[in-house]
Amino acid sequence: MRLDELLADLDSAAPVTPHAGSDAVEIAGLAYDSRSVRAGELFFCVKGFQSDGHDHAADAVRAGAAALIVERPLGLGVPEVLVPSARAAMGPIAARFYGDPSRELRVVGVTGTNGKTTTAYLVRALLEAAGEQCGLLGTVKSIIGGVEEAVVRTTPEAIDLQADLRAMLDGGDRACAMEVSSHALELGRVDGLRYRAAIFTNVSRDHLDFHNTMEDYFLAKRRLFLPSAPNGERAEGGQPDVSVINVGDAYGQRLATEVPGARTFALEFQADYSAWELRCDMSGCSFELRTPAGARRVSSPMRGRFNVANALGALAAAHLLGGDLEVLVGGLEEGVRVPGRFEPVDEGQDFAVLVDYAHTPDSLENVLRAARELVGADEQARGRVTCVFGAGGDRDRGKRPVMGEVARRYADVLLVTSDNPRSEDPEQIISEIMAGVRRVEQGPPPDDPARPSGPHAAGGGARAEPARFIVDRRAAIADAVCNSASGDVLVIAGKGHEQGQELAGGRKVPFDDVTVAREALRERANAVPAWRAGGQR
Repeated sequence: MRLDELLADLDSAAPVTPHAGSDAVEIAGLAYDSRSVRAGELFFCVKGFQSDGHDHAADAVRAGAAALIVERPLGLGVPEVLVPSARAAMGPIAARFYGDPSRELRVVGVTGTNGKTTTAYLVRALLEAAGEQCGLLGTVKSIIGGVEEAVVRTTPEAIDLQADLRAMLDGGDRACAMEVSSHALELGRVDGLRYRAAIFTNVSRDHLDFHNTMEDYFLAKRRLFLPSAPNGERAEGGQPDVSVINVGDAYGQRLATEVPGARTFALEFQADYSAWELRCDMSGCSFELRTPAGARRVSSPMRGRFNVANALGALAAAHLLGGDLEVLVGGLEEGVRVPGRFEPVDEGQDFAVLVDYAHTPDSLENVLRAARELVGADEQARGRVTCVFGAGGDRDRGKRPVMGEVARRYADVLLVTSDNPRSEDPEQIISEIMAGVRRVEQGPPPDDPARPSGPHAAGGGARAEPARFIVDRRAAIADAVCNSASGDVLVIAGKGHEQGQELAGGRKVPFDDVTVAREALRERANAVPAWRAGGQR
């Protein structure tokens, strides 16, 4: 495709000034990393957080770049296209280069702090139950034309994203369920993409190291539903055909008033799609589903109230896109396994072990509330909730003590450990978490009617143990497994599906919470005497 053809979709939000002679240049591909440039490609000089693509443009030219997208003239002997933002130009140009695949593919975008992954998995499962081959792009993996691949980031860069969507169409997919991160929306990775439907799950504290304020974070999420160019004009792609918003969330309530024609969902709250008479236990959740097409009783094998909210969002989107409600409910009752999302680890033990990606105060509270439901309401017979968690380094430090408070309030047994410390000292991260833990342990009991009270309540109750910390995550998980008893629920939170632990200097070592928990369970079964394994505390 000629360079002038690629530039045709850049509107007044990104005016261009082509270098003389650029019109006739044939472009064989697109690149934003100088190390991967091949002959005939168009190289985007993107300004990153750690490096500037302009500084590597000469390397790209030496590798064969046929033209450059620049924010300042470089004079490197190949045509240059001057734009206000090379990053903003990537989306529209990539969409055109790959034939604008989202015009044909029914793309369903999911955004929110928590629940994106599970909701996207459910969207895919429901669309496929309705007979539509559906791809997946998300945090855990991608599925393109039925082929699973590992992913680097939740939402790919614009060039990679458009290439993936084209590959989906070529591979027989007719729909795509994709997670859309706030970073992707803020950085323009999804510019030029058309959404058939968009789902908002919730907004709670996260990524404030990037967005600075909760308002900025919310406004980034809002762009999925009300996209606008930097100058305030409507962006390429426009508003999704269907907007589905969780009004059980305060930010969702606000968003629903701002998005024309929004459809809503919520747990035990008036909405277009809602769940009532909700009951959850170790076998899953049952509820009365109410929709514009009527009400019916639904049983899902997926545990936890938060997963019912995820299911509602996915079902609403699939139904509003034309899916038959009975078929969709059938798909919902089949459930879906999502790696690292309240994932059970079962080696025949008489207590539950659940691995979850929860790494924000809100998500940690959700999973621990769900765990408390699973241990049951009988004050005399129920087990304890144990939580093992940490916090990532080089990320929002302000959420660490808040997560410590949440964990202490909802867990009877608490072990604070390392997560992905990256360049920070793991013990310092743990110290900041423990500051929040101590506030709860030393203060009066919280006035929270949703929390269990009485002799088994955490945060000072008779069965709550003082919080401890073990820096080594493997040792912390082994300790929690060894000391669990019949009827307990052990939640290992923070890393979920991740297959490595990120350490200083960019070093990453293999680490999988599910595998480590399974190894600890097997060691316990082989080493612990039967009288202890049977549940004596």
